[in-house]
Amino acid sequence: MELGTFSYSLAVKDLQASRTFYETLGFEVIFGEAQHNWLIMKNGNCTIGLFQGMFEENIMTFNPGWDGNAQPLESFDDVYTIQEHLKSAGIELISEADALKEGRANFMVKDPDGNLILVDQHV
Repeated sequence: MELGTFSYSLAVKDLQASRTFYETLGFEVIFGEAQHNWLIMKNGNCTIGLFQGMFEENIMTFNPGWDGNAQPLESFDDVYTIQEHLKSAGIELISEADALKEGRANFMVKDPDGNLILVDQHV
C-alpha cells in the first residue's frame, strides 16, 4: 500500500516567524496560502507544513495522489482504500473520510504511542 508523499505538519504560533526560521534553514515555500495561515515548505526531500491556528499539536501527514512536489500522480492508492485497509485490520480511526464521495478527503488515526497521523488526499 502506497500512502503518498510524507510531510510533517507543524502547529505554529506565528506563521511569519516560523516561515523566516525555516527559510533560514534552507526551506522554500512550494505551496500554500499565507493569508489563510498555512504554507508548505521544502528542503531537498524534506517537506513540512506550517499551520497557524488550525490544530493543537504536530501531525505526521501522508498525501495520497501527490508526488514530493505536490503534483498529482496518475496512479495511487486512494484515501478510501487506505482507510478501509486500516479498518479491516482493526485500527480505530479518529475521523473518517466519507466513503460515498470521491476525490478530496481525509481521515485521522493515532499510532500506539498517541502520535497523530493525517491521511489527506487533495486529488
